[in-house]
Amino acid sequence: MSDFDGLVAVVTGGASGIGLATATLLAERGAKVAALDLQAEKVPEPLLGVSCDVTDSAAVQAAIDIVIERFGRLDIVVNNAGIGAIGTVADNDDDEWLRVLNVNVVGMARVSRAALPHLRKSPAAAIVNTCSIAAVAGIPMRALYSASKGAVRALTFAMAADHVHEGIRVNMVHPGTADTPWVGRLLAQADDPEAERAALEARQPTGKLVSPQEVAAGIVYLASPLAGATTAVELGVDGGMQNLRLRPKS
Repeated sequence: MSDFDGLVAVVTGGASGIGLATATLLAERGAKVAALDLQAEKVPEPLLGVSCDVTDSAAVQAAIDIVIERFGRLDIVVNNAGIGAIGTVADNDDDEWLRVLNVNVVGMARVSRAALPHLRKSPAAAIVNTCSIAAVAGIPMRALYSASKGAVRALTFAMAADHVHEGIRVNMVHPGTADTPWVGRLLAQADDPEAERAALEARQPTGKLVSPQEVAAGIVYLASPLAGATTAVELGVDGGMQNLRLRPKS
């Protein structure tokens, strides 16, 4: 018997990286899982791949409808879909600001809004939002991305307050620099990818990038009915980046 037996979960951005690792772990723990993604065809079995663009309200509603038609219920939402941005506050134009905020913040609102009528019926309802260390620590060249994740942090607390009396828990994880396809693309664009990777690893006290599986473990903990008293919590999965202030190695 698993803690997720009989439960249905939706994971956005579920075709790769943290999303795929989370969807896979939820399935291994007994949940029926729909991975919502622009590239749903890449979602492996036994996961259900559902095409979804989180910037389109109609597409989001259609995706949730497919999940309900297939599984008959919805208990867990992992709002993981997101995109990155590089630069200072001066380096991205208005269109890019709106594009990133639309995906990273409003996208979570769209998915949550469509899921709420079904979550209200669940005895084990949970929403977990993928936030970021960038929401709580100043990181160079991440102004737009940090602003979007700061909004996700505030949104998570507000949602937790709004829905606690409906029996819906809302929490978030703060990944550090994770070894995901997006980070891989950033490294590939660097003048010296190996040196850039070493710098990213050195920035984290553990001396290594966070793996998608490590972030997934944090998300699944927060989503589990075993964490039924846990809401409005921000869980760092960041290799100590937020809270540790270590002396340089001699």
